[in-house]
Amino acid sequence: MINSFMLIRVDQLFNSSTRINMKLFIIAAVLALAAAAPSSYKPEYKAPEITIVSQSDVRNLDGSGAWSYGGSDGTTRDESYAQKQISSPSSYGKDAYGKDTYEKESGAGHTNKGNSYWVSPEGQRFTLTWAADEAGFQPKGEHLPVAPVHIPFDGKAFKIY
Repeated sequence: MINSFMLIRVDQLFNSSTRINMKLFIIAAVLALAAAAPSSYKPEYKAPEITIVSQSDVRNLDGSGAWSYGGSDGTTRDESYAQKQISSPSSYGKDAYGKDTYEKESGAGHTNKGNSYWVSPEGQRFTLTWAADEAGFQPKGEHLPVAPVHIPFDGKAFKIY
């Protein structure tokens, strides 16, 4: 005996599953659009409008100069720079004949010095001073981390059993 449910043709079954899949796809697309829609909340913090209230830029013919600016929020930055003849550490080597050579390389470089001042959004004040020359970049400021003090160890404090 053939049941009436068994008389469904294969193409009808395929069309039915295609319809269900299409409906599920449309529902998923609508849910994705709803999730991607921008929310209507207002942000609590709005950055203040900051304008430049002072600015200077001096450039000299010898390659030195200075520049600075100040912002309406109290932020300042000053920097001066100069060209300097820099000698690199001495280098040793051998020439094409195997003879020892001693050379001191030198070239033009820059030295920079400056400072910055700013106030964080929490109201904390920061001052940073720096110098950059052949010794590298040397920042200074109370907010910068300090390396721990190195205590020399001679090994005599421990007994070996």
